[in-house]
Amino acid sequence: MDYYISTNLPQQDFDSVIDKVTEELKKYGFGILTTIDVQQTFSEKIGVDFRKYKILGACNPHFAHKALVNEDKIGVLLPCNVVVQQHDNGTVEVAAMNPREAMSVVENQALEGIANEVEQIMHKVIEAL
Repeated sequence: MDYYISTNLPQQDFDSVIDKVTEELKKYGFGILTTIDVQQTFSEKIGVDFRKYKILGACNPHFAHKALVNEDKIGVLLPCNVVVQQHDNGTVEVAAMNPREAMSVVENQALEGIANEVEQIMHKVIEAL
């Protein structure tokens, strides 16, 4: 099993893909808590030119609450990260963390159902792009 779920979108506008991802996540109750602009950070902090690459910290409060009630340290694996990056050929790739794989390291049976539900949602989001 892969630790991520992804798709490649040929010749898509990077910022438009970010908007599409955000809208698709919203349909399932997810909001973006954080946005990390890796390209900008690398440029400012270490003087490195890097491709367009953003990490979106997506969270659904309902699922996060259920997970935290069952495992108080699960916050180290939250939020669900979604990466949007532009490759040299112009393709924009969207990759979401596979929550089932991430939660499997915890070995808490109470998290399995939550992780399976979120995994199904992430597949739907990725497929809708």
